[in-house]
Amino acid sequence: MTYAAGVDVGSTQTKAVIIDDGLRIVGQSLIDTGANVTLAAERAYEIALAEADIREEQEGVGFIIGTGYGRYRVTFGDAQTTEISCHARGAAQMFPGTRTVLDMGGQDTKAIKVSTNGEVLDFSMNDKCAAGTGRFLGAAAVALDIPLDDLGPTALLSDRPVRISTTCTVFAESEILSWLGKGKKTEDILLGVHQSVGSRAMALLSRVGIEPEVTFTGGVARNAGMVRVISDLLGFPVNYSEESHFMGALGAALFAMDRIRSRREPVPASGGRAS
Repeated sequence: MTYAAGVDVGSTQTKAVIIDDGLRIVGQSLIDTGANVTLAAERAYEIALAEADIREEQEGVGFIIGTGYGRYRVTFGDAQTTEISCHARGAAQMFPGTRTVLDMGGQDTKAIKVSTNGEVLDFSMNDKCAAGTGRFLGAAAVALDIPLDDLGPTALLSDRPVRISTTCTVFAESEILSWLGKGKKTEDILLGVHQSVGSRAMALLSRVGIEPEVTFTGGVARNAGMVRVISDLLGFPVNYSEESHFMGALGAALFAMDRIRSRREPVPASGGRAS
């Protein structure tokens, strides 16, 4: 059995995926990145190895690719690939009909247009502003003193969302507290926050052109409220799964398997006649 691995080092969380030569996921892990990026990459990979029950010294992994903002800190890896390419490849593998990818993480958001085989045709990403990212949702969680995992389910309880006017994460807490002071319900404020993030994401998607199917990747894809808002804004359901936050690591593992297979291809015999 041949194995390949991808390690996606994000600003907030680090993911690792190991696949076999049938492209099946046999091991994966998700941990907080923390301050030591190199250690996070090593730890995530070790956990994925353990889940796959692979002993590195005996069976081993044939090729490892690092991706994400900390991809160059995957010191045990064999190569690096951008997270844009990896999310496109992973999304096309998990949802073969994918033509547009929305990757929303803790610090940035990317819209990616992909071909039928998962190649990147075009992309756009947010600038220095974090208003359309997970960080904006994190600011709301702090202001309302709600666990991050509860944001989406709470937002879905709303039927009268408020309008969040600020596009700056720094001022988000002040506006949220202002709405609370006016007696607005927590769920109405949260749905307003989700809609604000969603509108920024839609602007990015519009730059590359929205073509169904749209696949939602990244850590924020775990937020049920964000999935609902994006689907409502698109006018059709977005693809997502419980594994959506592993999409970048999966794409990296698939690229790693490509490298392994390329080594196996026979070298064509040279043409021409013998002299």
